Amino acid sequence: MAPKGKVGTKGKKQIYEENGATLKFYIRVILGANAIYAAINFLVFYSSSSFSTWLLLVFALAVYVGSYRSMSAMAKPAFADDGALLDGGIDLNMEQGMAEHLKDVILLTAIVQVLSTISSYFWYLWLLAPARALHMLWVNILGPWFMADSPSAPEEVNEKKQRRQERRQMKRF
Repeated sequence: MAPKGKVGTKGKKQIYEENGATLKFYIRVILGANAIYAAINFLVFYSSSSFSTWLLLVFALAVYVGSYRSMSAMAKPAFADDGALLDGGIDLNMEQGMAEHLKDVILLTAIVQVLSTISSYFWYLWLLAPARALHMLWVNILGPWFMADSPSAPEEVNEKKQRRQERRQMKRF
């Protein structure tokens, strides 16, 4: 049974604690994916690792650093001089926020990075990120803009013309 009334809002302290837990989770995902990738590609298959292996690792690290730093900047709390929490930062767990997309990018990169230990062709799955961005751009911005009706206002029909048109239609039937 759904609760009645307004949905409760989160307090500053709860947002601060949840943001810390979220950042800790995603740093573990990043470290785990990199550990698996490095262990397999640079320890087990060191002789067959090529320049592209290193290049893709640098690409993944750049994506991780950019996404994680953006998330940590969004979640940065503000404290008073006496140490009291003034602001818990932006809630990283709210739906339809920028943090949600950054978390998706981190997870996509980690999944692709781990799968790429099987085959390098799995790196092509990373093309899902720009495809998703283009889809969101079209659905939210470009599509409505191109499909919008023209701004020309229809001619206002005064009452006399409207009555005359109604009489003509009645005569036809």
